[in-house]
Amino acid sequence: MVKIKPFEAIHPPYNRAAAISSQPYDVMSTAEARVMAGDEANNFLHVIRPEIDLPEDVDPHVDAVYEMAARNFRNMLSNGSLLRDESPGMFLYRQAIDGHSQIGLVCCCRVQDYLEDVIRKHEKTRKDKEDDRTRHVRAVDANTGPVFLTYRDHEPIDHLAAIDSSARPLFHFKSEDGVTHSGWQVENPEAYMKAFDSIPLTYVADGHHRSASAARAAHDISMENNRTDLDGRSESDWFLSVLFPASQLSILPYNRVVRTLGLLGGEDALDRLREIGTLHLDAKPEVDQTGSFGIYLRGQWMRLELDRDSIDWDDPIQSLDVKLLHDRILEPLLGIRDERTDPNIEFVGGVRGTAELARRVDAMGEAIAFSLKATSIDQLLDVADAGLCMPPKSTWFEPKLRSGLFVHSLDSTPMSNVTS
Repeated sequence: MVKIKPFEAIHPPYNRAAAISSQPYDVMSTAEARVMAGDEANNFLHVIRPEIDLPEDVDPHVDAVYEMAARNFRNMLSNGSLLRDESPGMFLYRQAIDGHSQIGLVCCCRVQDYLEDVIRKHEKTRKDKEDDRTRHVRAVDANTGPVFLTYRDHEPIDHLAAIDSSARPLFHFKSEDGVTHSGWQVENPEAYMKAFDSIPLTYVADGHHRSASAARAAHDISMENNRTDLDGRSESDWFLSVLFPASQLSILPYNRVVRTLGLLGGEDALDRLREIGTLHLDAKPEVDQTGSFGIYLRGQWMRLELDRDSIDWDDPIQSLDVKLLHDRILEPLLGIRDERTDPNIEFVGGVRGTAELARRVDAMGEAIAFSLKATSIDQLLDVADAGLCMPPKSTWFEPKLRSGLFVHSLDSTPMSNVTS
């Protein structure tokens, strides 16, 4: 069963939450982070993207960057931009945008559950990204960004959340990306802990590198303290999470732009596509049916529909649109063998819309774009339950969890005990 616990939250003064919190570290470039931080010296980007306080040509993975993260975090604790609660607690965190709303439980989950696959994954992680986040966790001695987890709906948890979220929120603001953020203190954490005892599994929706780095940091800390297991007695045996019921989540498409036309560069391009499925010209770019792709080629949108009998619907991977696109077009026609490493492919989150795909192709010239139907939450859970991994860039969760609203200290070094 899933184990959760309250924690001594580090957070901004709630009336300054909007100015201090930030978008997560992995949705922006360094240049964009500099602009987003602006003149706010205590914006949380100074902790999660600390290279913005160093020369523009700095390598973001040198020691000085992680040292700056720790220094900025200490400064925010000492100057009152971040406060640490005196007693452990749990919170509810609601995000709302364009009529969509989701509310999750902010707590700590057990690293051992992650290692034993009670917390299931659906993506492979990259070692370089794991290394970066592990170094950041160790430098700051804290989980600065929560892992986005989900679970199959459970009515008793919904009931508890409905009651606690009926009170006056601790914070309530709309961020620059149009998302309204609200938070509440949980009245009775033990009730949620008991309710989650009935949940057999949770799933990483977004944050595979954050969860992997939390596990690596926990292992390193335990070894340094001559501990042989992660039994939950140390704060570093737990990591910051937000748990959302699956039915509330919104997954957007993860579209593709390819800079080379390969075998689709000739006059017979449409004939080649017709060999794969039924091609509709002058179609709308958005796709609402699995097994279909929107294609933007030479200034025109079209839709390709695969023969549904050609799809193995019982295979949770082979029936994914991202896999079908790769196997039937990207690799055989465009020469894209490894989407993780090929420089000719770009991934465009559905939040940017299909017009962005056309804009990029028009700017590149000899290029092609593909719009896809979003992967469903049921498909994601099926893949995780089968012990499999999604193809790269299969899901785009929106809205993203904001950073800096809640921070979990690992308490493994004296630095983390600084309070305002």
